[in-house]
Parts: sequence; structure tokens; C-alpha cells
Amino acid sequence: MSIIECQKLTKQYTKGSQVIRPLDELDLEVDRGAFLALMGPSGSGKTTLLNLIAGIDQPTSGKLIIDGDDITHLSRSRLAAWRSAYVGYVFQLYNLVPVLTAYENVELPLLLHKLGRSQRHERVARAFELVGLPDRHDHYPRQLSGGQEQRVAIARAIVTDPAIIVADEPTGDLDKPSALAIMQLLQQLNDELGKTLIMVTHDPQTAEYADLTLHLDKGQLIESGTHVSTHERHAPSVAGGAAS
Repeated sequence: MSIIECQKLTKQYTKGSQVIRPLDELDLEVDRGAFLALMGPSGSGKTTLLNLIAGIDQPTSGKLIIDGDDITHLSRSRLAAWRSAYVGYVFQLYNLVPVLTAYENVELPLLLHKLGRSQRHERVARAFELVGLPDRHDHYPRQLSGGQEQRVAIARAIVTDPAIIVADEPTGDLDKPSALAIMQLLQQLNDELGKTLIMVTHDPQTAEYADLTLHLDKGQLIESGTHVSTHERHAPSVAGGAAS
């Protein structure tokens, strides 16, 4: 059953006298619980599509139906509320607030919800356990490695228990061991928690963790392929290992 349905989804803007169309009447369905990788050259529309699905931006035309709701024409305030409930975003450069502790960074999305302090603490603690950083609550981002920062960013993305996780080049700024650990963690969230995961990547090896890879060019799907990952689909629990 589809959780995401794009119908002739188009995004365009004007730059001087030139009309730029990052997405051009794109049709796409994503099944609930899928792990989808988006690939393509720079400017192909990958991140634009990710931002539309995440509710960060709105399309010029077309429909975007997520879990039965057409979010295309929601007001900014309603879209922000919807995004807080449905989507967690993992950024390439983490986007952590440097003056806040890891705990405070992860707690931030929960402040938009009607939860008591003890409820927030329980959810934050659970998120830290899931990403394998139960002892890094009081560390500031500058005190963490790149891999640990990305784990905190993932904890922030999942702390509201969203149905969908979107990730924009989640390993692009990491060394190989840290990148491997992050991909195993994302795979675990998909396999064990059933999260629908959509990831933009330029790396074919990273894309192999997904169940399906879609290629975009000039705002349109040009090729797609289902593949059986060469990596173990049920990775060992990251929470029990050493933090990268």
C-alpha cells in the first residue's frame, strides 16, 4: 500500500528571464515501509523532491498525497504541524544547534507537541538508545565526532516517531567506517521499526542499502531498478556497539 503518491508533481521558479523546473510532472508511488534511494546528477531534482515530501517546500502544481492526505495546498502553519507529526529529516551536515547539548537538540521537535517533561525525557532516552549513544546526552556538538553528530541528528529525526524519514546525503560528510555505521542504523530503522525511508545519495554503494533505486534527470524519472542489497538486510543492533 502506498504511503506517498506524487501526481504530475512540478516545481518551478524564475531566475532572471529563465524558468527553472527542478521537477517536471513527476509521477511516483512509494510503498509503506519501503527504503528508496534517489540518484542522479546535480540539479536533477533529487533534493527538491525530498523537500516537497518532507513538507519543507510546496510544489508549483500537481498533487502530493501522503498517507491519504493531499498536503499540496496546506498553509505554512498547517504544513509545519503536519511535518512535525509525519516526517523526520536527516541532513548531510547534521544541522545541530551548537549551543545546545545533544539531549536538547533531540528534544527540540518534541517541544511542538503537547507532552509533559517526563514524556519528553522518555522519548529522548529511547531515541538515544536506538542510535547507540546512551552516554552522550550532555555533550555539545563540538565534543562529538562526525559519526556521533549524525547519530544525534538521526535521534532528533526519529524522536517524534514519524512514519517517514528523509535523508539528504546522510553519509556525504563522513569517513568510511562512520558511513557504514550510519547506513546500518538507517537500515535497522527500516527493517525493525518499519519506517519508510527516502534517501538522496551520489554513492552507488550507499544506494545498495535501499530496496529500490530511482534515477532522476532534469526533473523526471529516467530509470529505476529493484535490487537485493549486497549488505546484510538485518544488521546487528547498533545500540549495542561502539559509537562511531
